[in-house]
Order: sequence, then C-alpha cells, then structure tokens
Amino acid sequence: MPRHAVVDVPARHAPAVLASFALAAVAHIGPAVTWLPGLRYRFFPRLAGAGRPDHVALTFDDGPDPTSTPRFLDALDGLGVRATFFLLGESVARHPALAREIAERGHELAVHGWTHDRPWLPAPARETADLARAVDAVGRAGGRPPRWYRPPYGILTSSRWAAARRVGVRPVLWTAWGRDWTAEATPASVRTAVGARLRGGGTLLLHDSDRHSATGCWRASLGALAHIVEDCRAAGLSIGPLAEHGTEALDVAQPGSRGTLSIRRRV
Repeated sequence: MPRHAVVDVPARHAPAVLASFALAAVAHIGPAVTWLPGLRYRFFPRLAGAGRPDHVALTFDDGPDPTSTPRFLDALDGLGVRATFFLLGESVARHPALAREIAERGHELAVHGWTHDRPWLPAPARETADLARAVDAVGRAGGRPPRWYRPPYGILTSSRWAAARRVGVRPVLWTAWGRDWTAEATPASVRTAVGARLRGGGTLLLHDSDRHSATGCWRASLGALAHIVEDCRAAGLSIGPLAEHGTEALDVAQPGSRGTLSIRRRV
C-alpha cells in the first residue's frame, strides 16, 4: 500500500472521529449544567430540593467524620432538629459505628458517592459499581435503603444519572448553601450566605467535615447552625430532613413572600 494511503485514511476520517468524541463529551457532561443554581431552581425544582413552602430541608455533606460529625449531632440534639446526612461510602466503611449513630439519633442517611471525585471522563460501569457500594454501605448503617443521592460537587453527568436510576436512588442537590468549605468561612459569613438564598421550600447544604475542603472550616458551619435554625423559625419555617420536606410539592415560596429569611444580626 502506498505510504500516502496510510496517512490519507485517518486524515479523511479525522473530522468524523473528532465529532463523535465531541458529541460523547457533550452527552456525558451536558447534564452537569444543572449545577447552575438559577437554572436548576427554575427548571428542575425537584432536583434542586424544592419542597413544602413552610419547611426547610437541612442537609450535610462529606461525613461521617469522627472529629467533627459528633459535634454537629450534639448541636442538633440541643436544637431539637433532625437533618439529612449525605455520607461518603468510603468514610462509612471506615467509621461504621459513627454512621449508625447518626441514624440512631434520628437523622436521615443519604448517599454522597463512594469517593469525593470529579467525573470528567465517562465511566458508566465504574459509576454504577461505586454508587451501588455506597448505597449498600449507607443502607446497612442506617438499617434501610437510602432514598437520596447527591453527587460530589453537585456534578451530575449522564453516567451518574444512569447509575442513580439503576441503583434506585433519587438525585437531589440544593437551593442554598453556606459557602462553608473555604478557609475564609466564618459563622457570620455562613449565616449571611444562607440568608441570601434560602426560602421556604428550599434545601440547605452545609458540611459536617473538612476532609475535602479547608482544614477546620466545619467550625464555621457549626458556629452558624443555631442562628440559621433561629432565623428559619423566626420566619415561620420548620426545619428538618428531606424525608419531611414534601419534595413532590413544587410550589416554592418566592423572594419577598412568606418564608423569606431575615438576617437581623450577625453571629
């Protein structure tokens, strides 16, 4: 075969090959556009965690962590509040007794994946296997199959959507967060960030661990927690886990309506 023919064949097909890769990449990462809070809240309210307009769902990510999680459990006990904890499967495997304690103290266990990775490359088989492992670990710790799944970083690729469907968990993200994962976070900044976006019917994301964020940043969330609960109650909102949130109800209070948080003083 002439040398030019060897070069000519791949060159001729290169545009089609590149187009196929581009389409595959878009198909894989495209659903992650739901990470954008404004778009998610408006067009995908169930995914955002929209629920009863008189209720706020309180959720924590990245545990269980033996250093910090027990402090949150004690604080929640003192406030008379229950929450949903999105747990990492590998951390549950390391600290099964702590995961069981979360459930025994009345909180809801949910799944945050097996590890806290970013899914830039398609890996449907691995995503399904890892999520199934996490669901099994969390289910054994809590004594019942978990219902909810929040992927690390809130990045929902097509592989993660498919994995969630296969293992029977429902993806849910958030409507407000405390920006509590940075070294600069303080109780006051967490409370302010929450108050800027949280409304009745919303789902709040905080972190009970610093394992995948700035060292010690969980103290900012812990310091803000009582004040956030106080702000919700002052606005006439109950606060609790996703199990009590009524996520089928999508009539979420809009800014300016009943249920808007009012931050009257700083922590």
